[in-house]
Amino acid sequence: MAIIRFSVAPLCQQITQLAAVAGGRAPADLVITGARVLSTYSERISPDKEIWISGGRIAAVKPAGSHKAAPAPKAVYDARGGIVAPGLVDPHIHIESSMVTACAYAEAALLNGTTTIFCDSHEIGNVMDVAGVEAMLEDARLAPLSIFLTVPSTVPATSPELETAGGNLTPEKIGALFDKWPEAVALGEKMDFVPVAMGDPRSHAIIAEALKRGRPVSGHIYGREFVAPYAAAGVTDTHEAIDRDISDDFVDAGIWVFLRGGNPATPWNSIVEAIKPITELGASHKRFCVCTDDRDADDLLQFGLDWVVREAIRCGVSPEQAWSMGSLHGATRFGMGDEIGGLGGGRRADLVLLDDALKPVNTWYGGELMVEGGKITALLDKTLSARYRYPDAAYHTVHLPKGLKLTPELPTEKVTANAIGIEMPGIVLPHRKIEIAPANDWATVLERDNLSFVTVIERHGKSEGGIAHGLLHDFRIRNGAVASSVGHDSHNIIIAGTSEADMQLALDTIEAANGGVAVVENGKVLAFVALPIAGLLSDKRVHEVAAENQALKTAWEQVGCSIPYMGFNLIPLSVIPEIRITDKGLVKVPEMVLAPLYE
Repeated sequence: MAIIRFSVAPLCQQITQLAAVAGGRAPADLVITGARVLSTYSERISPDKEIWISGGRIAAVKPAGSHKAAPAPKAVYDARGGIVAPGLVDPHIHIESSMVTACAYAEAALLNGTTTIFCDSHEIGNVMDVAGVEAMLEDARLAPLSIFLTVPSTVPATSPELETAGGNLTPEKIGALFDKWPEAVALGEKMDFVPVAMGDPRSHAIIAEALKRGRPVSGHIYGREFVAPYAAAGVTDTHEAIDRDISDDFVDAGIWVFLRGGNPATPWNSIVEAIKPITELGASHKRFCVCTDDRDADDLLQFGLDWVVREAIRCGVSPEQAWSMGSLHGATRFGMGDEIGGLGGGRRADLVLLDDALKPVNTWYGGELMVEGGKITALLDKTLSARYRYPDAAYHTVHLPKGLKLTPELPTEKVTANAIGIEMPGIVLPHRKIEIAPANDWATVLERDNLSFVTVIERHGKSEGGIAHGLLHDFRIRNGAVASSVGHDSHNIIIAGTSEADMQLALDTIEAANGGVAVVENGKVLAFVALPIAGLLSDKRVHEVAAENQALKTAWEQVGCSIPYMGFNLIPLSVIPEIRITDKGLVKVPEMVLAPLYE
């Protein structure tokens, strides 16, 4: 993690040099002049300013032209009237959702004006346990980006009786991660909100590991009835505010609200409703941040945190407030408001040059120009060419039994099926009771009742033939199959379709590549994104993966799927209402009990 900090030994030397530059007694390394400066402290844009930088930090913000009366700086950059703002700080993301490594993620982040992220690596933790989290941290240390870890808190997301995961992060393992890694600054989203609210000993022991070290605890919750016990348990932020009322409950309960924005065609654009306590109910914005949460590689480039800031403006807050919610507020939430998120003296020189529409033009990271004119510089390109290599074990995480039957038995008499309803935006999935009359073949049933097969297969090699069958209602896939090794949260393989042969081809394609997402139609692979690292990540640069991802989305729509594939990946996430499917079977939420396919 390339973070410039004051260290104990040269501390006096560093602050002496910064003071000398600020006082006009020593030359700056860089002066960015001719700028309008967006202050997240005063929330105003001041004209005709310049920023003096020394040793990767801001020495001072001065009136434009002041450097001419001081020792000549080593370099001067003319902002030509553009807006200079602090680099964006994303308080909640999952690198794995982008399908690229931390080093590759940095390229897209810097293009979007993001210089600091707080990531929850629970996806690779679910596959590889502590070894996966530590590999991600080693990757992050090589990335030209400030990357902090919110330690995965809910691995597995539910009990072994309800799903099989590759990892098991116990309270003891979580405590050890805090103690070993200085980048571990908070506890990641506590997803098992029902057990937390009900006093589950393991859940509370994990929260205690963070609290006794003075670390904040992040949350994930659906249902207003859970807000009070969740807050009382020590959770102090959430990104899962999906409407105005629960967002209002959160902020009044002392919980920071991370407004999640994203591609409006996906489930990740809840900011439109969750921002309304500010825009409609008169709440202060001081305890609100904006975040991205999950992004695939394509959306990462198109819908970065800068886009979420602009979405907040579109929803009714001022540009100055929105940029503060995207920078200083996230830094403040994690106790780093005096280090990042603002343009004060001594702060890191993580800066963004913006046009009048608040779109990033240049990005400086630690005073080094990484993006200029919307394109990466030679310095950043060189840095990204030496990416981290994950351990060999990460390339061998798909272990499947042979001879699996991928579809359920055809009922021979009238039954009621517990089906998973598909509704946009694709997060909460309704429990549908579908009466199935006898038929001679599945094709008749699927077409008549608007159903598709869905199958989850345990891929960590921990069970013999761990497989469960279900039915999706209104998924609308035609003559084919889709499959993914990114089935949240245990990241088993999920397959859906109308043809067992196509489902098998999709499964074989994923197994051969040690992970990925596939679209198959009539015996042909239409699109495939290989994810050989833990079945989650590509080892390519972000633009390459984004292009593959665009082709995947086109094929996904071609076969008729009614929700985007990132929403599809949530179908096994057995902590979100109302019904899910894991390798153990159908799970009713929040009851957290297994249900049969047929009644």
